[in-house]
Amino acid sequence: MSHFTIDELTVPATLDDAHDFITSVEVGNEVEALAYEPEEELAIFHNPHEPKRLLVARVDGRIVARGMHETTTGDDADTSWLTNEVLPEYRGHGIGTAIAERLEGIASEEGKTKVVVYAAIAEGPGARLDSPTGFGSIVADRDEVRFLQARGYRFEQVERLSRLSLPVADLAGRVAAAERRSGADYRLRSFIAPTPEPYLDDMAVLITRMSTDAPSAGLEEPEDVWTAERIVESDDRSARMSPRRRFTSVIEHIPSGRLVGFTTLSVPVQSHRAVDQYATLVLREHRGHALGMLLKVGNLAHLEKQKPGHPSVMTFNAEENRHMLDVNEAVGFVPVANESAWRKDLS
Repeated sequence: MSHFTIDELTVPATLDDAHDFITSVEVGNEVEALAYEPEEELAIFHNPHEPKRLLVARVDGRIVARGMHETTTGDDADTSWLTNEVLPEYRGHGIGTAIAERLEGIASEEGKTKVVVYAAIAEGPGARLDSPTGFGSIVADRDEVRFLQARGYRFEQVERLSRLSLPVADLAGRVAAAERRSGADYRLRSFIAPTPEPYLDDMAVLITRMSTDAPSAGLEEPEDVWTAERIVESDDRSARMSPRRRFTSVIEHIPSGRLVGFTTLSVPVQSHRAVDQYATLVLREHRGHALGMLLKVGNLAHLEKQKPGHPSVMTFNAEENRHMLDVNEAVGFVPVANESAWRKDLS
């Protein structure tokens, strides 16, 4: 194989004359078996609260791999999230190692104390590597596992990828049943972004809590603080730059008038593509009222009413998050794959 080079790309303002950026997205899609559109990725790269840097590896001028460094901007921003994707036919030549060294170097230069990597590990026979959480395992004899272990990463968690086939039968009946179980103190509301102004402060609290309340094992995910102003900016940027739309359902606690739970679906324009399930959270002090089920089926009904025709919904959950997995399985989600989470301390 010819010598390879690694460059850092300047993220373009638009997709006009953005051949290298588009190619990098195509490489990521091929490696991860995904189908994200360049327009969708570009909007994510322009999020000022989650700054990203993009590396590409070239062989004979062709982009054959990409690396991504992502962090946050809060006071406790001690973590970088790294992505390292090499086309299968170009593996085993040092490209992945060179990208990893560059990415970890960026994290160190930016003063981060740890890096986190999420890696899909194909299933198969053989010895298993158990998650330290006690929930889930991965195949131990895989190149990706050996690569991460050799670089000093610790296996911390298994994330389950689940799929829900659409449409879901009798959603109206399921919503009504969930409302009866949740009781008269709680009311379901739904909207498509932008977030209604009366909800901004409560949604900021809920999204912030999502960064700390979701199970993260030994990854020790930092708090990501949201404000009403950040939500407005995010909604505006998404409306301008992303073809996707966010369908959100919330739970209002009627006695207090506050929102105590939310769930969001990220919906692509094309009806033949799957919908992504984003965050779902019920504040701890309001759990035990079946609000997770009400949120899930309520937002699915919202989607079915406003934009029917998508084939499925895809979602990730930590294997130790048994309560949310129970809700998902009751709705009809089935497991299709796993993703492993790894941590490396830099200092």
